[in-house]
Order: sequence, then C-alpha cells, then structure tokens
Amino acid sequence: MTKVEEKLVAKEASPLDEIARRGAQRMIEAAMEVEVEQYVTHLRGHRDERGHAQVVRNGHGQERTVTVGSGTMQLRAPRVNDKRMVDGERQRFVSRILPPYLRRSKNVSELLPLLYLRGLSTGDFREALPVLLGEEAAGLSPSSITRLVSVWQDEYEAWKKRSLADRDYVYVWVDGVHFGVRLEDERLCALVMIGARPDGTKEIIALEDGYRESKESWEELLRDVSKRGMRVPEVAIGDGALGFWAAVRDVWPATREQRCWVHKIANALDKLPKSMQPKAKSKLHEAMNAPTRAACDERAHGV
Repeated sequence: MTKVEEKLVAKEASPLDEIARRGAQRMIEAAMEVEVEQYVTHLRGHRDERGHAQVVRNGHGQERTVTVGSGTMQLRAPRVNDKRMVDGERQRFVSRILPPYLRRSKNVSELLPLLYLRGLSTGDFREALPVLLGEEAAGLSPSSITRLVSVWQDEYEAWKKRSLADRDYVYVWVDGVHFGVRLEDERLCALVMIGARPDGTKEIIALEDGYRESKESWEELLRDVSKRGMRVPEVAIGDGALGFWAAVRDVWPATREQRCWVHKIANALDKLPKSMQPKAKSKLHEAMNAPTRAACDERAHGV
C-alpha cells in the first residue's frame, strides 16, 4: 500500500459519495436548463425580417468530463443558436454555470495548491485525486498541479510587494516559525508579522523566509514593510528572541516592546511540576485578562 493509500484508507468511493455525485450532476444539469430557458425567453422578441426567432434552443453539446468538489461527472451543456448581430458582431450564449472548455471548478483549482503545500508531491496526485474526486478526474495531471502552484507563487510575490500606505497598525505580533526541513544545512524559519488595525481587525502583514531569527533577517523585514509605506506601530509583541528586539530598536525606536503572554505563560509552566500546571495556567490566564495592571499584579501574586 502506498503512502497516499495509507492516508486516504479507502480506494473506492462509498455509496454515499456516489449518491452525492449523482445528485450534484442532476442539480447542475437542471440549473443549466433553467439558465438557457431564461436566456431564450428574455430574447424571444428578437425576430428576423421573415419573423423567425433569432434566439432558439439548439440541442446539447458534446459530453464533457468536469471535476467539481463532489467528484467527477459527465455533463452535456444545452446549446443556443443566437443569430443576432450587434455592432457587426455575432452574439453567442455563454453559460456562467459551465463556461466553454471548463474542466474543473474554481474550488477544486484552489484545493490543489493547498494539498501541495500540505506536503503532497505532484507525483502523489495521480493516486490521491481519484480517491477524492473519482477515477476520471479531469485535467489533474502533475503538470497541471505544477502550473497551478506557479500561479499561487506569482500571487504571493505580488502580495509581498503590495503597498501598506493605506492602513495603520496599532499593534504588531511577530514570531519565527521553525520547520523540520533543512535547506543548505540550516533549518528553514518563516518570519511572521500580524497587525491589529484601530478597529480591531487583524491582518497578516508579512511572511518571509529568514536565517533563523537573526537581527539581520528581522531588520530586512522591518525595513521592507516601512519602505512599502507601513507606519510605525505603537506596540510590538513577541517572544524572547533577541534578534527581533535588536532590529526593532534600530528600525522602530519609538515602538514600545511587550513580551508575548503565550510565551511567558509557557515558560512559567515549564518550571512547575506537572501536577501544579493546570491550576497555575488558570491563574495566569486570569492575570493576562485582568482589566488593569493593578488587578493583573494581584492575580499574578496568587499563582
């Protein structure tokens, strides 16, 4: 049994999956019929010089294999013969439900890069996708996965260069996320920055590769977001990694520093016997959520 088969367990679709697939197919077919009927009815007043309707039903197109979230199915889209001419251009009916040449839904296309990022290699898709979407899953070869991932990478590059001049961030939270993968004898580290806007909305500001959590890596990230128009935040919140705080003092000297409560609590609990940790954790959370500093100090002393 392959790794993919071990993860997905079953190789054949269950009766429930088959019922869902058939039900989805009937609903799509019915929706396409309604779409065409509305189009023809709306334009039935258009007649040629002999009084014949210029927009009429014209049977169905060839059967097409289409993959959607509930599986892969065979569909025949209804056709329309539209003879109208507008500004010298022949008009034609284009289905919004099943556009020409569509082979998979948008949701499926978005699923593929997600599976790739979760660790599924392009070679594994041949085994995984038939289990998820049926044996005849359309347009889902390793090369198509590679193209989709390339599109995602282009979108990420554009996101990294977007302007930040149109918004304020009052607080920012930062952390370095370490992975087990080694590249060039060093562990990969993702530098993450999340910001809170004045209305409380939280947004991811930056997500960059870093050399461990060095001052140089954090400095490069802070200078980049500043160059793209981000204004200096009031408070920066992070763990005890010294590289970030050294970078903040150089790039944002006016920003106040605050240690992350989650890391502080975890460090404190690590010093206690396991039997005492649940009660201490509850007391520390009470201190963290205290309405004032005095109340926080009082609750912290009770731990």
